[in-house]
Amino acid sequence: MSDSLRVSKAGGALGAYISGVALADVVASPELLAHVRDLALAHEVLFIRGQDVPAPQFQAFAECFGEVLDHLAYATVEDAPKVQILESTAQTPSKIEVWHSDMTFSATPPSFTILHGQVIPEYGGDTLWASATAAYDGLSPGMQEFLQGLTAVHDFRQGFAESLAEPGGAQRLRQALEDNPPVEHPLVRTHPETGKKALYVNALFTTRIKELSAHESTNVLEFLFRHIVTEEYTVRLGWQPHTVAIWDNRSTQHKPVNDFFPQHRCLHRVTIKGDPTT
Repeated sequence: MSDSLRVSKAGGALGAYISGVALADVVASPELLAHVRDLALAHEVLFIRGQDVPAPQFQAFAECFGEVLDHLAYATVEDAPKVQILESTAQTPSKIEVWHSDMTFSATPPSFTILHGQVIPEYGGDTLWASATAAYDGLSPGMQEFLQGLTAVHDFRQGFAESLAEPGGAQRLRQALEDNPPVEHPLVRTHPETGKKALYVNALFTTRIKELSAHESTNVLEFLFRHIVTEEYTVRLGWQPHTVAIWDNRSTQHKPVNDFFPQHRCLHRVTIKGDPTT
């Protein structure tokens, strides 16, 4: 393990900066990798500054965390085909501005997501994260009991509604639609590694609560969407070139802040396969 690795908290509920370590060090040392992974579980999102490495080396780092998932909605880097390109310009702005967990439309949503800053605007373009674990813990015992055992439906079609509405969008995403019918996840998820409980619904992909009437479902979901992102449960990252962010999708949500146009922002992303939800 690197003796120079240092950890400093980024927020009260979640988030930490780690320094004194390079991605190549983590790839080369199983012990250091295990330590960084434990930190990601404990803090839910990690930030590492100053990681000026090419996409293939970033991909090698990400692969240390598990099997990499494909995503048909995004282009990939030519010499690192498992690295997705998240790019926003004034001409082609990002369409996702809603709090969410990545790919909950899947039966096995990602365990971790890892981003690498490439082109960073001079101002704006931050990313926010919220702890769904802290949000669950912040509920009253009565509300926790009520939510336990409920089932939420998640749908790819809802999350990519804007892309599907574009000319040619339905054809471009036809395979993704076929591969991702609506799925069900427990509304309160038990983390498979930490054993902690977290609220597992998000405004981008969750459409309804199966056991409730439509009216009840809408009202409960609206409450939970607001509750999860209470300021005390959040942390904010101001991006710099070559910053790496690693977060646990099983216990967090995140939201990009698209306040930087007409500037250009580009990030590289890798998502790591997760487990069935329980």
